[in-house]
Amino acid sequence: MKNVGIEQHLNEQMPPELIFRDENGNQVRLADYFGRKPMILNLVYYQCPMLCGEVLSGLESALRVLKFDVGNQFDVLTVSFDPRETPAMATAKKAEFVKRYGRPGATQGWHFLTGPQQSIDALTKTAGFQYEYDANSGQFAHTTAIMVLTPEGRIAQYYYGVEYAPKDLRLGLIQASQNKIGNLADQVLLYCYHYDPATGKYGAVVMRILRLAGAATILTLGLFMIVMFRRGSSTGSTSRTGHVTRPRNYV
Repeated sequence: MKNVGIEQHLNEQMPPELIFRDENGNQVRLADYFGRKPMILNLVYYQCPMLCGEVLSGLESALRVLKFDVGNQFDVLTVSFDPRETPAMATAKKAEFVKRYGRPGATQGWHFLTGPQQSIDALTKTAGFQYEYDANSGQFAHTTAIMVLTPEGRIAQYYYGVEYAPKDLRLGLIQASQNKIGNLADQVLLYCYHYDPATGKYGAVVMRILRLAGAATILTLGLFMIVMFRRGSSTGSTSRTGHVTRPRNYV
């Protein structure tokens, strides 16, 4: 189907005013999830017999490898694009994947939403997520991808398929947070790797790696010279202060 696919809208602001319902049936706005931490957004429908389950399983598998925790360093928004689905369906799906993920905090940090067609249309249009309903099969034709959002709700990266590299997700979340999460090693790694929107992956930037290696070499040589200089100074000082002149005996 020609109207099915992903059109990247990097840096696009997700509409904060959109109304949905969470898994408990409470009315929420997208803005309720903004302003705190980066997020992973995935668009599925809960009764999907094939791809959506694979997307959620692939995401959950990658999240289990990450040292970052859902609900701590980042949140996850799973939103149904089928307006017929209910909070009860969202509750069942959340219970399944929170249990599989198995880390504290996931109940507060992994949100499963449903909503009206108007909100779904605005959300999917902003995300560039194009899908179609097939009346013959009663199913939706759609592609597979997840998105990393900044804490303010802007689209930072897209990751395609149903398997997601934990390293890419980690770097994506760090970059989306503007380096507010992660450690020094992550910052070095992020300096050496660059997100490629065409592939949805991080690749090595050779020139940056060479610069970093050159700087490390210069630093190592500098430290070596300082150590050798101090050793030489210490040896010279000992020779001068340790020499004893014996008095001559005159007969």
